[in-house]
Amino acid sequence: MSNDEYTAFQKFLEDAAGIVLGDNKHYLVASRVGRLMAEGGIKSLTDLLNLLTRDARLRERVIDAMTTNETSWFRDAHPFEVFKEHILPELAKKNSGSIRVWSAACSSGQEPYSLSMCVQEYLTNHPGSLRNEVEIIATDISPTVLEEAKAGVYDEIALRRGLTAERRTRFFQKNGDAFEVRKEIKARVNFRSINLSQNYAALGKFNVILCRNVLIYFSTAMKRDVLQRMANILVPGGYLVLGGSESMANYCDAFQMVRVANGVIYQIKPR
Repeated sequence: MSNDEYTAFQKFLEDAAGIVLGDNKHYLVASRVGRLMAEGGIKSLTDLLNLLTRDARLRERVIDAMTTNETSWFRDAHPFEVFKEHILPELAKKNSGSIRVWSAACSSGQEPYSLSMCVQEYLTNHPGSLRNEVEIIATDISPTVLEEAKAGVYDEIALRRGLTAERRTRFFQKNGDAFEVRKEIKARVNFRSINLSQNYAALGKFNVILCRNVLIYFSTAMKRDVLQRMANILVPGGYLVLGGSESMANYCDAFQMVRVANGVIYQIKPR
């Protein structure tokens, strides 16, 4: 792989998915797309890039291979505690209509299903407090992981990552050698394919957006664009939750920081 080929692949990935691939990551590209090239008898990265201009399925598979899909149940714990202990009670008091939550870059479904479990636990502890249903829209750029997420079926290893024994028993049922998310948890979650570098205004308005551990892969310009467009689809008083290592910094002035237990979240400023 020549430096020119690597630079061209960097440009493709940023244009196609908004992902900025750092310098000297040749090994990462080789390891992630090498198998696809071998399968298709593609001899060079240049040949691959030429094919990507006319083969939509191959383009999809390359983006899929280059997208990090690391996740777990209730990942980092704090955002889910804030959602259940701070945000849901506030929305319950307002009783102003349906509650809509967006889990952006949801990977194989653990984040949106964890949110739905939080809603179920909240309703168990506060029956009748939510006048309307909670809808969770879960999106990802990868059709492959979205299919896994929609199925909601996970093996034993996946269930060990972040689930307590109580939640495992309560929210899953045996499905052959695997475990399936129970229907009442699935019912709140709708999965859709979305590229964050493209328009997503059609998703509608949201009370809460979780966009965690995603912005770190984007350019400064892309971060500003994504954050502003997310601000545009949050209802007045809506919240944005970022990853633990991410911050609003100087990317968007539409939000104000709200300090909560063990961290911060961001609330849309009054318009």
